[in-house]
Amino acid sequence: MARLPGIDAPEQVVCHVDMDCFYAACERLRDPTLDGEPLVVGMGYETGETHGAVATASYEAREYGVESAMSITEALERLPRRGEGDTDMDGSNGVYRSVDMDFYKAVSEDVRSVLSRAAETVRNVSIDEAYLDLGDLEWSEVTAFGRSLKREIEADAGVVASVGIAPDMTTAKLASDADKPDGLVVVEPDDVRSFLAPIPIDELHGVGPVTASNLRELGFETAGDIAAAEESVLVDAFGKRGRDLYAQARGEDDRTVEPKGDPKSVSSESAFVEAIEDAARKRERIEALAADASERATAKNALYRTIGIKVVEPPFDVHTRSQSLSGPVDDPELVERTAVELLTEFEADRVRKLGVRLSNLSFDDREQATIAEWGTDGENGREGDPRWTRTSGRQARLSRFE
Repeated sequence: MARLPGIDAPEQVVCHVDMDCFYAACERLRDPTLDGEPLVVGMGYETGETHGAVATASYEAREYGVESAMSITEALERLPRRGEGDTDMDGSNGVYRSVDMDFYKAVSEDVRSVLSRAAETVRNVSIDEAYLDLGDLEWSEVTAFGRSLKREIEADAGVVASVGIAPDMTTAKLASDADKPDGLVVVEPDDVRSFLAPIPIDELHGVGPVTASNLRELGFETAGDIAAAEESVLVDAFGKRGRDLYAQARGEDDRTVEPKGDPKSVSSESAFVEAIEDAARKRERIEALAADASERATAKNALYRTIGIKVVEPPFDVHTRSQSLSGPVDDPELVERTAVELLTEFEADRVRKLGVRLSNLSFDDREQATIAEWGTDGENGREGDPRWTRTSGRQARLSRFE
């Protein structure tokens, strides 16, 4: 595999996953009638509110000039809010929704579950963005991997991702931006420079309006212009940032994909092809998910204090239940028993998806590995034992899976 001149970094296949208009996509998942509508997610448009900003604007809303981080006042001037009962057949008014972070985090957990199955090393950088190290995957296999990953994200989480795959993190991120929405762009090592060359300077990482204006004053319009220049010109004008820009424009990025700290939870989820009511099938699936989640925790050398399940009913009503212990354990049989017990509340319900999550993780003490070492006063160490607590509360819409 060819490497770019001057790059000593180990060969990599890096995948960047970016969820398209994520908050808007989540709102459409919850309310499919919003598909195709100019949709704005933000705060400050509610009655009595005078300040706020746009968090996400759908592509339809962007056609009216509404953008992320824009003041809600300006957004409403460009795209007036549709009133209650207003069908607005010509689409000239927009639909506004308030930010619901618990909802979006729960959908993000679904995405992260897919990513953790797809690659051993995942770096989650935000609620809607992540890098994957694809290890020894051959470049001839990369496109098929990307398509499969996109299908799994849409099937399991209900939202669409754009994916970029390249030999370095910077180029992978630019690749995921190159064909939005719902894009897949693969940049092989020998094609990095030709891929980067036409990219406008204001699309490079860290280039805002002021820097872009300064670069244009120096005659730079594209990444290719920067790559063809002398590095000293960029350094003289921008200092260390100039050196970073020069390297970025040439695809010279020796960073490796590394996770950000220890994981906060370990989960395993699975959707049924169609919603089911069969209690035996639901139990069989939750047992398999419990075993998989336990195996994942053991592989990460993690103990857990909280065992939870996630139940998704049509169309996308999500309920969570959890049970916590005062001390960390590593006990797959306990995970299975607890998950099955928590599931009994939904025995007669139609279910389209199930999940098991282990949280409140500890990586410090592997000796306290089973529930027996914490002592038991009630049946299975749970009922009647003050060290156990059950978290409940049925929720009508998506809530944080914890």
